[in-house]
Amino acid sequence: MKFLKYLFFLLLIVIIGASIYVATIDGDFQVEDSKVINAPASVIYNEINDLKTWEDWGPWKADDPNIVTSYPEKTVGVGASYSWTGDTAPDGRIETIDAIPNKSITQTMVMETPLGPSESTVYWTFEEVEEGTKVTWGMKGSQSFQDKAYWAAQDGSYTQMLKPMFPKGLENINTVIETKMSEFSINVDGITQHSGGYYMYNTSASKISAIGTKMAEMMPQVFSYMQENNIPISGSPMTIYEQWDLANNTAIFSSAIPTTNQVITPNDSPILCGFMPSQKVVKTTLKGDYKNLKDAWGAANAYLEENSLEKMETSKDFEVYRTDPSADPNPANWVTEIYIPIK
Repeated sequence: MKFLKYLFFLLLIVIIGASIYVATIDGDFQVEDSKVINAPASVIYNEINDLKTWEDWGPWKADDPNIVTSYPEKTVGVGASYSWTGDTAPDGRIETIDAIPNKSITQTMVMETPLGPSESTVYWTFEEVEEGTKVTWGMKGSQSFQDKAYWAAQDGSYTQMLKPMFPKGLENINTVIETKMSEFSINVDGITQHSGGYYMYNTSASKISAIGTKMAEMMPQVFSYMQENNIPISGSPMTIYEQWDLANNTAIFSSAIPTTNQVITPNDSPILCGFMPSQKVVKTTLKGDYKNLKDAWGAANAYLEENSLEKMETSKDFEVYRTDPSADPNPANWVTEIYIPIK
């Protein structure tokens, strides 16, 4: 009987000692990591804001490949959520409670432990920097006595478990974003009739490799001129290739914006009005970054050769840009149409 009494008191001392130890553990925690990703803030924000994309980059699958994710109807924006069950990781749920487009996302995460639910705050910030976007991903909270007791019994602390997750996840996000932004498709739509029409334009010459840079200067000049003079815009911007000299790596080209009617400009005007006749063309569509235009032109010219089609030498090849990069900075979504006039 004395033995049982001593054993009881010994267990009581151990329990009291363990309770005192757990109580002295600092329950406040914050873990975060940052990475600069070479992509627009809006592209990264949209990726993180859609919880269904988390399966593409989440680092937890490497530790628990049998984790099962469940999604409700809403998975984007405030009120979006998902839950998971796993073999090794505690079951849990995350919900977006605040989202400032392209700036920040705040979420609550609840993990189910044997001693009860443990709640934390997950936060994301997106800061535009010279090299792209600085993405910060972190988690913070204040552990209850039960939380501290649970993690005190594990091999490592809660923060020790969390720390490796953030750099791995950010690196995975970087890889996913790079892959998605580089996606492109080329489709030769075939022979069609282009309606033509009037357009405002300016013309310049440059090295072929510098066309993109030069065009970025010229197109806003045309747009500003049309705005200042109340000239209506009736279509998407385009580049008309007046002359292409591959041997000397030079090109003469016009940056143009369609308008509804002929416009008589002053003799000293830097912007002129031109006219494109209705003509038969081979149309090719590129969806993706402009850096893939070379391949798109290659596909278009190959189509001409395979189908024994002849170019109309008196007409000019041109590109039409259906997507405004300032409105949609993800190059994977940019649509460019190539038109080659044929006989």
